[in-house]
Amino acid sequence: MTKKKKLKIQEGAAIVIGLLTSQQVTAGKKEARPTPDRPNIVFILADDMGYGDLSCYGSRYVKTPNIDRLAETGTRFSQCYAGSGISSPSRCALMTGKNTGNTRIRDNQCTAGGIQGIKINPKGDTTYVRRANLLLQDTTIATVLSAAGYRTCLVNKWHLDGYDPGASPNHRGFHEFYGWTISTVHSNSPYYYPYYRFAGDSLHTIEANAHDSHVMHNTDISTDDAIQFIRRNRRNPFFLYLAYDAPHEPFIIDDTHWYDNEDWDMNTKRYAALITHMDAAVGRVMKELDRLGLRKNTLVIFASDNGAARQAPLDFLNCNAGFRGRKALLYEGGIRVPFIVNQPEKVPVQNLSNLIYFPDMMPTLAALTGATAYLPQHLNGINILPLFYGGKVETDNRLLYWEFPGVQRAARKGDWKCVTVKRNAPLELYNLSNDPGETNNLADEYPEIVEQFDREMKAIRTPSENWPLEGE
Repeated sequence: MTKKKKLKIQEGAAIVIGLLTSQQVTAGKKEARPTPDRPNIVFILADDMGYGDLSCYGSRYVKTPNIDRLAETGTRFSQCYAGSGISSPSRCALMTGKNTGNTRIRDNQCTAGGIQGIKINPKGDTTYVRRANLLLQDTTIATVLSAAGYRTCLVNKWHLDGYDPGASPNHRGFHEFYGWTISTVHSNSPYYYPYYRFAGDSLHTIEANAHDSHVMHNTDISTDDAIQFIRRNRRNPFFLYLAYDAPHEPFIIDDTHWYDNEDWDMNTKRYAALITHMDAAVGRVMKELDRLGLRKNTLVIFASDNGAARQAPLDFLNCNAGFRGRKALLYEGGIRVPFIVNQPEKVPVQNLSNLIYFPDMMPTLAALTGATAYLPQHLNGINILPLFYGGKVETDNRLLYWEFPGVQRAARKGDWKCVTVKRNAPLELYNLSNDPGETNNLADEYPEIVEQFDREMKAIRTPSENWPLEGE
């Protein structure tokens, strides 16, 4: 069967089973202007920023006055979990409402299927790897909100296209896309000061950054794109997903003036500067919303896709707030992330300890926008919208689940968490209410709890053709 014929069959199957494809969505109906009760949505995502990297989450070093202001005038969650410990699966869980036991993309690289492509590391070394990508039949938040009349835009990092150029965000539900893709490896090169950038399917050059000139930083470029989108859509409801690169390694930023007087090494200064520079960019977005009179009609959410990476100054800056682990591990340091919600006169000032995670975003935003009729089936997330507006939702008596297929898996339910981060290693058990640092493994003391977790973890997941496991 030809690739073209396969694609047609997949598209037809998507329509038959009632899922929304990006082609269907772009013809969505126009709706009235946004209101405080049916607001615009700006979802801002940091990249590899630790739970403890914001002042409002306890950092004693990194300056984040604009994000702090969002937290101080809105709702701050202390027990929010990302979709995974690394980028692609975490973002896939965010976009699809499914955990990594059920998402299309469960790791950055797959062991079967997918498409082979080139990966270039920060040193410039090239390797060939396989990646999975979102398919036409995969419903995203953008497809759901677009069907309800929202204009949707992704700015900067997608990371769900694998090596399929046809799986870019503007082919998966987003009306507009400005940024870079995995499938075009040079579209984010040089890192942080890129010469290339996509606008939809068109790859443009940024002449100011020609010949490796460090003129326009990617955080500023992305913010400019976001502001232009907001201006164009100020009279209709919109969903803006602003996914910054900062502070993902390599830590490249020329302007470190916030920390030039500190007695730190340059790696630490640049890491902190990337976050503070992003914070200033968030301030620009908020100022524009105010200038256009849109703040009361706009829900703003800020989060990070996973914990800080091993290249970060983890110990010196306490990036992961003392939690065990880091990016790529399913301990708390890899998956617990800041999560802030803000909308003037609607979202109350409060700190919440409810257990929430990225799969909750699809049903929640669908409920907010009146788009629940367009939701797909078999979601792992729940609607937590009442929490944003001062109400209550029972969130803790359910199983939150993560996996790197065949290698790591973890689950949380109430105060208990079961986790293993090594292939074939036994499950560890922690009571996070009195041991948030995961230092005291209680598996031998409570084997019945471990057995129950094991059963529920196996039951909640489904097999994947891209990560086939022995016995499936």
